[in-house]
Amino acid sequence: MTTPRTLLTGVLPLLALSGCELGSKASQQTGYRGTGMDQITDVSSIKAAAAIPAPPYPLSAAASTGPRVQGQNIQVLNNLSEEEFGHLMSSISLWVAGDAANCQYCHNPANMADDSVYTKKVARQMLKMTMSLNSQWSNHTGQTGVTCYTCHRGKPVPEYVWSPEKPADKMTIRGQKRGQNTPDANVGYASLPTGVFEEYLGGNAQSVRVAASTAYPGTQPLTTRDAENSYAIMMHVSKSLGVNCTFCHNSQSFRSWSLSSAQRATAWYGIRMVRDINGSHISPLARAGVFPPNRLGPTGAPLQVNCLTCHQGVNKPLGGVSMIKDYPYLRPAGYNSQPRTAAEQGVVRALQQPAAMTGQISPPNAPNKVDQPAR
Repeated sequence: MTTPRTLLTGVLPLLALSGCELGSKASQQTGYRGTGMDQITDVSSIKAAAAIPAPPYPLSAAASTGPRVQGQNIQVLNNLSEEEFGHLMSSISLWVAGDAANCQYCHNPANMADDSVYTKKVARQMLKMTMSLNSQWSNHTGQTGVTCYTCHRGKPVPEYVWSPEKPADKMTIRGQKRGQNTPDANVGYASLPTGVFEEYLGGNAQSVRVAASTAYPGTQPLTTRDAENSYAIMMHVSKSLGVNCTFCHNSQSFRSWSLSSAQRATAWYGIRMVRDINGSHISPLARAGVFPPNRLGPTGAPLQVNCLTCHQGVNKPLGGVSMIKDYPYLRPAGYNSQPRTAAEQGVVRALQQPAAMTGQISPPNAPNKVDQPAR
């Protein structure tokens, strides 16, 4: 006869295991043996890349050499031909409004030059942003590039966006959680802080950096909370790309660039690209009062992007398929990237001279100094 104690002994372990990711796993070695560079994948949770819509109609062979677009108040795309312009407008309607013929989503049909529809102002800025991402941020977007569809996927507002939450009521026991201890998918349902997007991905975000050479550094100015915040944003990056930590890092030393994979540098640029999107393209629209109240978050701040907005669970958005080949003008030719910042130069040196980043081998001409780029 089964006693309650026996039953409890059998059920409790099952309940404990329910918090684990059950099912078969796949392992792929990504580095030298013994360095811990493996990708462990839960096969059942692999997300399929989204289907990519075909262009609304084919362009003629002479589309790019046809007569230039003529019209009033065309501020961004006035270098296109009439055919290219109409083709892109139909494509944007399909990508963002879900209907290639839904021109009125952004335009006043009685006067297409009119700027009274707020979505037209937003679309104009987003076109500037898209061309910037394909040129200035090619260290992250590569030759694949991005279009409006990369994030929107046929929806006016991308599915995955964020905005600062209202502060909790600190006068109650349940409200005083110090920004953590609330189940949140963005941090893997751990007890980690949940409001880290504004701190690390906002327009005025700070670097993600908690690194010490010893267990008790003493002079380390950062706190345990800083470490928790850093771990939380890394959990978000991991979830967004559908990978684990060793996709970018080596567990032997998470801080060492020489032991990291090349994907870490791509992610480094990606985090800064997200900040640029939020700080240089979305926030100015909010400050100008372009967004209506229903497009703002609970604190009145605009809806902003994070890694999940584009990646949506796969390490290469849309499975790495490029849509730019059909819209080459979204990657302006002859663009000269801006001069690299000191931190960017540090990443480049890390990739060119990995041993210099370990702190064990001094780089030439700088025997007493080792550059460590901010993450």
